[in-house]
Amino acid sequence: MCPNLSKDKYCDKHKPVEHKRYDDRRGTAAQRGYDGKWRKARLGYLRKHPLCVHCEQEGKHTAATVIDHIIPHRGDKALFWDSKNNWQPLCARHHSIKTAKEDGGFGNKSTK
Repeated sequence: MCPNLSKDKYCDKHKPVEHKRYDDRRGTAAQRGYDGKWRKARLGYLRKHPLCVHCEQEGKHTAATVIDHIIPHRGDKALFWDSKNNWQPLCARHHSIKTAKEDGGFGNKSTK
């Protein structure tokens, strides 16, 4: 019932402390490389690879909406832009599952 506007789930006043620290370390999407160049590359990749690879393994045909970095790039630009070896198309559900497994929860891994 907070009257403060926010782009996130919580305003800065009500955001849990551990999320504030993680967000501060993580940087903005643009700082992490997800800028206009990324958005253009993402759209091109999704046009060529329109289906979620994990859904296909389950015998389903679901549109991919996310380009997943198979190996988390953690700021490594070569790994970030390696579309042949390190990108895969996923639906939002499978990307969330993969991220939670890798991070031990959503964003809680201390190495990020």
